[in-house]
Amino acid sequence: MDRLVSQLKIEEFDHIIDLQRNLRSQRIKSGLKIMSFTVNKINFPKFLMIRFKINKLPDLHIVDRYLDTIRFFDVSNDGKGLDYYIPPEDEVSLNDLPDNFQNGFLALVTGAMHGTKQMPLEKMIDICLKLEQPVILLGGKREQSIARKIEEKTRDNVFNGVGKYNINQSASLIRQSRLVITPDTGLMHIAAAFKKKILSIWGHTIPEFGMYPYDPDPASRIFETKGLYCRPCTKIGKEKCPKGHFRCMNDIDNDAIVRTASQLY
Repeated sequence: MDRLVSQLKIEEFDHIIDLQRNLRSQRIKSGLKIMSFTVNKINFPKFLMIRFKINKLPDLHIVDRYLDTIRFFDVSNDGKGLDYYIPPEDEVSLNDLPDNFQNGFLALVTGAMHGTKQMPLEKMIDICLKLEQPVILLGGKREQSIARKIEEKTRDNVFNGVGKYNINQSASLIRQSRLVITPDTGLMHIAAAFKKKILSIWGHTIPEFGMYPYDPDPASRIFETKGLYCRPCTKIGKEKCPKGHFRCMNDIDNDAIVRTASQLY
């Protein structure tokens, strides 16, 4: 950090815009001693919600909180939502997919950074079995064993793309899909950038924290278990449900997800 601060001093920056607000960003601000603007991470309202289930959270997406941080610079929201650029070499041709996927498919995101954000294996299998539309499974190499189990238990309307595509190629498939079913994860936000119809599935975290899809297709829907005494249990995520029942995910109605997906497809 000392070396980094020394390098930054040489650049003679005018301002610091701190959208992280942690010990490292504080160290940089202290070292450079220039005017800084720091995001409001609403940590106390999050604490109240997690610990006491008292909702004092602002009705504001994190994107808008970021923009509010730089209001001094006369920056305004252009209303065009998020951007995601896919290099031409990473565009996936539909001709490379099985024949029954070339006239349309939906994407199911299998993974998430934390276990309590991820859909249970049995839920994903049940959803795939009940869907009549072609389904592409997307995710990283960490989810390959999960995806193989889904593939083994489902029909030929499921194509396993987990671990086979890099992030840009997965984004290309998201862009070409008709609908995306996803937990709270990076591909959800990529889907929002392409204005996709998103069925977002929420576990231990809640959309009120401000991380829900930003300006997706208006037909998008949020699925969550409201009123659960232990939800939210953390603002970031855990490996496993602290209570052992994982009701925040397990209690979400699979049939409602399938029915909505079929209607919006």
